[in-house]
Amino acid sequence: MSEQPFHSSSTHTPRSLIVTLYGAYGRDFPGPVPVAELIRLLGAAGVDAPAVRSAVSRLKRRGLLLPARTAAGAAGYALSDAARQLLDDGDRRIYGAPDPAGTGWVLAVFSVPESERARRHVLRSTLTGLGFGTAAPGVWLAPAGLYEETRHTLERIGCSAYVDLFRGEHLGFAATADAVARWWDLSALAKLHEAFLDEHEPVLRAWQGRPDTPPREAYRDYLPALDSWRHLPYADPGLPAHLLPDDWPGIRSAQVFRALDERLRRAGAAFVNAA
Repeated sequence: MSEQPFHSSSTHTPRSLIVTLYGAYGRDFPGPVPVAELIRLLGAAGVDAPAVRSAVSRLKRRGLLLPARTAAGAAGYALSDAARQLLDDGDRRIYGAPDPAGTGWVLAVFSVPESERARRHVLRSTLTGLGFGTAAPGVWLAPAGLYEETRHTLERIGCSAYVDLFRGEHLGFAATADAVARWWDLSALAKLHEAFLDEHEPVLRAWQGRPDTPPREAYRDYLPALDSWRHLPYADPGLPAHLLPDDWPGIRSAQVFRALDERLRRAGAAFVNAA
């Protein structure tokens, strides 16, 4: 449920929160989400009305939100087909589990003429946003389960003619765990997981100490947790645990997110649907 790449900072920008809101709850609306509802729902997360309107305008310019009228005639915004595809891809990342066996890799090998240097930048940015690591100049790789998403993402951005995709396994000469540590910046990924834990593990502990789950409070805590979490499966694309350092914080951060999701998401939906 993440734009590729819909990356944001950890400060929960209005635009990022709107994307997160649509991904978590907006697809269940019977029609376009009314502007007044966006303002109410983002207001509960601490975003004021002018910031909501500004962020919606930027998402509209990017072709992700489409202006539309509700059945009652109110102004609202619906998701574009491209946005729905991005969110569907994100669902598989955010709520899915990595393949623990690590059954191979998808390789993207590209060559772009010097006269199309800008397209080369788009390709690199897109593969980085999908979570690919770099094995060599022009040779990128990711866990094999990302093949379908990679294929239609490259088609969507008009770069498929410059890329060949392969499935394969690492046969040496270095140990695969050592190679993975070269292909990805594991220290940087660990810091992302630790930042998530610093912000949201205390929230989970607080909820674990309460018997009730009031809808507004659940929504208020769930939206930023999801907003933080949804970027992590793109930075850390589900690397097999046996190839990662001991005490990898991504295991705990995934457990914290899933516990928050189980506790808060449904209660948050009651607040979203309360109007």
